[in-house]
Amino acid sequence: MMDRRSFLRKLLSSLALSGGILGGFLRVLPAWGQGKQESAGKLWGFGVNADKCIGCARCVVACKTENNVPMEPFFYRTWVERYMIPNEGEAIVTNIHMGLIPEEEAPSTKGILRSFFVPKLCNQCERPPCVQVCPVGATFSTEDGVVLVNKNTCIGCRYCIQACPYGARYLHPETSTADKCTFCYHRLSRDLLPACVEVCPTQARVIGDLHSVASPMTRFKRMNKIFVLKPNLNTEPKVLYANIDGEVR
Repeated sequence: MMDRRSFLRKLLSSLALSGGILGGFLRVLPAWGQGKQESAGKLWGFGVNADKCIGCARCVVACKTENNVPMEPFFYRTWVERYMIPNEGEAIVTNIHMGLIPEEEAPSTKGILRSFFVPKLCNQCERPPCVQVCPVGATFSTEDGVVLVNKNTCIGCRYCIQACPYGARYLHPETSTADKCTFCYHRLSRDLLPACVEVCPTQARVIGDLHSVASPMTRFKRMNKIFVLKPNLNTEPKVLYANIDGEVR
């Protein structure tokens, strides 16, 4: 019968002759794990805390200035809505125009149970309907999760505008091409915050890498109960909301 020492000597000799199967596996394993981590890459996400929004609309003004959005009140890349919840009936929703509610649109506060502000923007969907319907591929998703529009190939057909369930697109009156929020992608590429995030006086808006444990978005998700708009559509939005409820649509 072979003793334990002889058995181990024979086993180690066999592994050495076969090229070190175990060692080879251990060498491959870290490389495989590293490759998987690299393939994940960066994924931009955006957080909005409705409790912190004061309806000042500085974000709207900053966005229009930074991104050459027409100043007319009905063109937006981002906007702020005021929700007024009555004792009975449906919520009253008003768009905040450049920080002011036009007098003719100002609802009565009589019988209002509570009110709050909700900033809105392109939800940068993981499954964007706008990308699916574009006939020329002008609307596309980047590897880091931002949906952009190539103005050189956009034909202004408006299919993407109609397909967007969040009302986040418009046809630019000067270029006749689709336009929308890009998370200020040109600023992100230079390690700068989007204009709306930078000017928010209450830090109601945050942005960060959803794949990073050190990201502001990781803390945002950990510290808040998270909601997304129109979850039944399965578009998988990357704009996450805190402190809203079913009244927000």
